[in-house]
Amino acid sequence: MTADPGFYSIIDYTVDGPDTQRDLVEAFAEIQERWVRFYPGYRSARFLVGVEGTRVYNVVHWASEADFRHFEEVSDTEGRIAAIQQALNGLKGKAEPRMTESPRYTVAREVGPGPRKTGS
Repeated sequence: MTADPGFYSIIDYTVDGPDTQRDLVEAFAEIQERWVRFYPGYRSARFLVGVEGTRVYNVVHWASEADFRHFEEVSDTEGRIAAIQQALNGLKGKAEPRMTESPRYTVAREVGPGPRKTGS
């Protein structure tokens, strides 16, 4: 297995329980479908929820940083941000972002399945 050289934006929210987790995932999936997924280089959006019921991660995968930057330059950022705010306002529960800066990443290393390594 080799590391995927793609580019990732990881959005991190705390929520007040499993119901809000579910609602936030549905709202953010709709935003991906309406505002993001048709741009060149978009690969996927994964939604991870903490088993304790208080965290949601949205991992958006792009083919490259250039594709992500192009998306930022040409997409309707104002409309997308308004849709995100509307989604947050429509939640029955509470959700707050935890990321502080621009949450953007590349893969540094990945360890995949294989035989047990012996020796030291």
